Amino acid sequence: MMPREDIVAIYEQGPNAVVELVELLFAQLADQQEQLRSQQEMIASLTARLDELEDRLAKNSRNSSKPPSSDGIDKPKPKSLRGNSGKKPGGQKGHPGRTLSLVEDPEHVVVHAPEECEGCGGTLAGVQASGHQRRQVVDVPPLALEVTEHRAQRKRCSGCGRSTTASFPTQVSAAVGYGPRIKALTVYLMNYQLLPYERTRELLSDLFGEPSPGAGTLHSALGSCFERLEDTEEAIKAGLGGARLGHFDETGLRVCGKGMWVHVASNTKLTHYAVHQKRGSEATEEIGILPSFRGVAVHDGLTAYGNYERCEHALCNAHHLRELTRSWKKSTNKRGRDR
Repeated sequence: MMPREDIVAIYEQGPNAVVELVELLFAQLADQQEQLRSQQEMIASLTARLDELEDRLAKNSRNSSKPPSSDGIDKPKPKSLRGNSGKKPGGQKGHPGRTLSLVEDPEHVVVHAPEECEGCGGTLAGVQASGHQRRQVVDVPPLALEVTEHRAQRKRCSGCGRSTTASFPTQVSAAVGYGPRIKALTVYLMNYQLLPYERTRELLSDLFGEPSPGAGTLHSALGSCFERLEDTEEAIKAGLGGARLGHFDETGLRVCGKGMWVHVASNTKLTHYAVHQKRGSEATEEIGILPSFRGVAVHDGLTAYGNYERCEHALCNAHHLRELTRSWKKSTNKRGRDR
């Protein structure tokens, strides 16, 4: 701040000196206003960048369209958005329930005869039963592998004398091999119950004893199933492509240590899974369901889905709820900072 004595000295120098002082002060004020405007723009830019980074860090599979695989090691614990219904756990009043019922033709019947009279203690051996009570136990039979031997007979023709040997069934290709039912069981355990190879072998060994199928047999069973289901897969894809409504989603997984994506297309009757290295349009084009789809596609709003204009689009309400949850928390935090 300029001292009063300096201001008086300038005043005494005359009008020109006063005008020069005022012009200098206005120039300095303009410079300060420009600096202030620049600083305000920088603060606004940094604040927006901070909000963007905080928003990005706050996103997870519960409050956005990000897949669960992106949550990392510190992923949040699962939490349902449903409120408390107020109902007690278990079956509700009026629910029909489900219980075991007696069957009319049990596989086994075990008769228990009383040996002596409850009144006098006399023997009841040889006395004809006047009735009985029934109770049934439902259980699995003893588990054991069965061996079926196939014998291809050889016969000599009485006319020309040539010997002819019968053909074995196509599934009987080795001297000793596993049959189609146990192979189907291994495929079910590994693909539906998601058991790894060693646990599948361990389970089969615990249930049936040795010898249990080796890793090579399990891998061969999966490959054979894959080849035989090719026509089924094409029928599923055709059914989904021609449906009026379809749900499309993708989630990450690791295959041999590499990040990949599982793409799912489904409706109330059909479901198709496909694994691909990419998440977007390249994957959906190769899978081939969405490009031919003309119904309503329900999805999470991934940008790649917008490339398909021949179908209608609907956003998944579950993802809406997640994003609303994030927006509500974001606005709550902002109000807290403003205070």
